[in-house]
Amino acid sequence: MASGKNILLNYLGIDSITVSHLEKIISAVGSFIGIFFVYFITQQIVGSETAIYIVPSMGATAVLVFAVPHSALGQPWNVLGGHLLSAAVGVICAQYIAGDALAAAASVGLAIAVMYYARCIHPPGGATALAAVIGGQQIHDLGFAYLLFPVAINVLIILFLAYAFNTFFSWRRYPAYLNNKSNRSTQPDDDYAPIEHADLVYALTQIDTFIDITEKDLLRIYQLATGREVHMPEEDN
Repeated sequence: MASGKNILLNYLGIDSITVSHLEKIISAVGSFIGIFFVYFITQQIVGSETAIYIVPSMGATAVLVFAVPHSALGQPWNVLGGHLLSAAVGVICAQYIAGDALAAAASVGLAIAVMYYARCIHPPGGATALAAVIGGQQIHDLGFAYLLFPVAINVLIILFLAYAFNTFFSWRRYPAYLNNKSNRSTQPDDDYAPIEHADLVYALTQIDTFIDITEKDLLRIYQLATGREVHMPEEDN
């Protein structure tokens, strides 16, 4: 039976998988470098007062590309399409929807819809769309140039730095395709070994990076892909 502590952790969604201190430090350093350059460039383009509306969305992107570089939400198309398409939606809402509250709400809602259809869901994109509406007159004056300066510039900077920085660490290539390619298994596709929950937990600790998916989801994916039953630890109902 699961202990009261485990039940509480599961209820709150606190992952039991941990990563090393080195991995945590690497993530922090990468984010520091990324935001330093993003803020510096943005400040030069739109000034400090306006930059405070734009840089936060890139801070959220930095968390994904430097702390969880293998996350599906932080891959290059998600970052590029998520920010640029959301920026376009934000500009349109700012120009054609009367009332700041309505325009702000519409910018985020429509940005999510567009990202879904374009297959580039990127949570920070919502903030990029919102900044186009509430960022003040200087951003409004940019119009669709907002997509290029500073949004596209920031996106290219952070993508380049994510690629370059993560290259120094063999276990955290960016984009994730490079990591998957280097670690591709030579095991035949039809040779599936049984898997236990404890085996999965151990394997995740060996990866030593944050995985943007729960253990249960991974086990469920394994079950669907192989047709094999998976053994989950017992929990109280």
